Amino acid sequence: MLPNFLVPEVVAQKDGASEVFELGSSQGKMLQLTLGITRVIEQESLELTVWGSTDNETWGTKPFASFSQKFYCGVYTIMVDLSDRPDVKSVQLKWKLGRWGRGEPKPLFGFYVFAEESPAHAMAAS
Repeated sequence: MLPNFLVPEVVAQKDGASEVFELGSSQGKMLQLTLGITRVIEQESLELTVWGSTDNETWGTKPFASFSQKFYCGVYTIMVDLSDRPDVKSVQLKWKLGRWGRGEPKPLFGFYVFAEESPAHAMAAS
């Protein structure tokens, strides 16, 4: 599965979700997720969560990882340790957009998410 774009660059104006990605050989390993925000308008927020499944049908009641709420363009990285979740076979990202203040009430975010095995994990394995 990895490295791979979990969310190829998209311009979102409403809540959404990525495709489901099989972890394959990355199952149970440390992953590095990179969120790149390329476009924003003022007074809006992006919440991005990571969900896991053992069977591609049951996703649980809460995400096992998330980026802190974002408001600005930039590149942000989180580490997701799946070693304590060896049964998780696939992941899916979900996002929620918020907008407040004056002007157009519809939010607009341009972003992408890239996943790869953690460089530190890959170096330890070699």
